[in-house]
Amino acid sequence: MSKDTRQQLARELLGCEYEQLTPIQRSVIDLVATEAPTFASPELNLDARTPGQKLADRVAAIGGSWGFIIGFAVCLALWMGWNAWGKSLGLAFDPYPFIFLNLMLSTLAAVQAPIIMMSQNRAAERDRKAAEQDYIVNLRAELEIMHLHDKLDAFRRQELIEVVRRQNEALRILRKLHATPAGKA
Repeated sequence: MSKDTRQQLARELLGCEYEQLTPIQRSVIDLVATEAPTFASPELNLDARTPGQKLADRVAAIGGSWGFIIGFAVCLALWMGWNAWGKSLGLAFDPYPFIFLNLMLSTLAAVQAPIIMMSQNRAAERDRKAAEQDYIVNLRAELEIMHLHDKLDAFRRQELIEVVRRQNEALRILRKLHATPAGKA
């Protein structure tokens, strides 16, 4: 791919010099010029996650589900019920005001919140990369359509010039025939 081709495409399709384009716009012009396919960004691959990232995503998926909330509510009710009614039988291991339960809940919240935030940050980064990839594909499609329109317009101009040339030739022949006397043709 020559620099002239890229420069010409940038001027025709985006109306500015190749050097003035953003890196994304340059990459799209390069793709149009080379007619290479647009590939998905490798950052969008979920299988490239580390084991810690996979665990964080799994914790976020479970911790943000109705199943977790309902299951956790049942566990809390059982814990409080056992300790409230078991006190008279001497079976309570965390009597009211459930200090050990509060410690467990605080610990869970302290650990679970940053893990969920890590997962959300990674999801936001993946979304940003996906949006960038969509932008590249959409810009390329728009530029390719504009390029095709330019080619069709050039083809139509050539075709129109040829039609006018043939029409003028036909008119010249008709005038010549008309000017010739009837018997000399």
